[in-house]
Amino acid sequence: MMEVTVISGKGGTGKTTLAAAFASLAQNAVLADCDVDAADLHLILDPLVEERRDFLGLKLAIKDEDKCIDCGRCLDHCRFSAISEDFEIIRDSCEGCAVCQLVCPEDAISMVDRISGEAFISSTRFGPMVHASLMAGEEASGKLVAMVREMARKVAKNSEKDLVLIDGPPGIGCPVIAAISGVSMVLVVTEPTLSGMHDLERVLGVAEHFKIPSAVIVNKADINEDNTNKIRTYCSERDVPFLGRLPYHDSATESMIKGQTLIEHVDNPLAPIIKDMWNKMEEILSE
Repeated sequence: MMEVTVISGKGGTGKTTLAAAFASLAQNAVLADCDVDAADLHLILDPLVEERRDFLGLKLAIKDEDKCIDCGRCLDHCRFSAISEDFEIIRDSCEGCAVCQLVCPEDAISMVDRISGEAFISSTRFGPMVHASLMAGEEASGKLVAMVREMARKVAKNSEKDLVLIDGPPGIGCPVIAAISGVSMVLVVTEPTLSGMHDLERVLGVAEHFKIPSAVIVNKADINEDNTNKIRTYCSERDVPFLGRLPYHDSATESMIKGQTLIEHVDNPLAPIIKDMWNKMEEILSE
């Protein structure tokens, strides 16, 4: 079973638009939205939720009022302002570090699981989809990404799918590392801007560090042809496959408004270009 993660150096590069288009080209895949901090693949694929699971993120400190002697050590040692002046635990500020539990002389504080979100197994018109929702203000999104990936693998195994296609998070942080670790290929979507080129170098550096094969697509390539050519040269010098360049076109926005992928959107000049990119990616994966 192959796993491919579509990522970008920053948000707004067209990563999810391409992931959705590829989803409509995949013949036997499980789809996974690992951009859990700003999930939006569901807006295009319109999944029907069939199963929900609680996501247990950071731990939460709770106090036993009968044991507490109001000594204030928890307040003195908390670095997240999660203890009030009257020694009550402020739930939304607690980071679950357990320092308060460690310093409490009366064993009045314990750590419990905190429900921080949900993960879903759904059906879409292109096959099964695993996705998630992180509650506002909650942390540990990398842990939730790992949960989504594990669920997607199990769904793929149980339904005999040969590909897990992942819409990954932007950037190079913990959620990204959780979304690309061990995959068959990282597909990087970038734009021909100075910031896009800088972000591309960082993302490829992360993939290279973890020895994950990469390929690159330039979106809105015609907004700066010189930079697009520089990106292509840069990829050639690093022996990174360059899958192609997508010009800017209003159909990208129009398809999203209609809840369609770029492949489904009729009279769309970007569709054949994306199909060619998909074929190139399949050729690389088959090598």
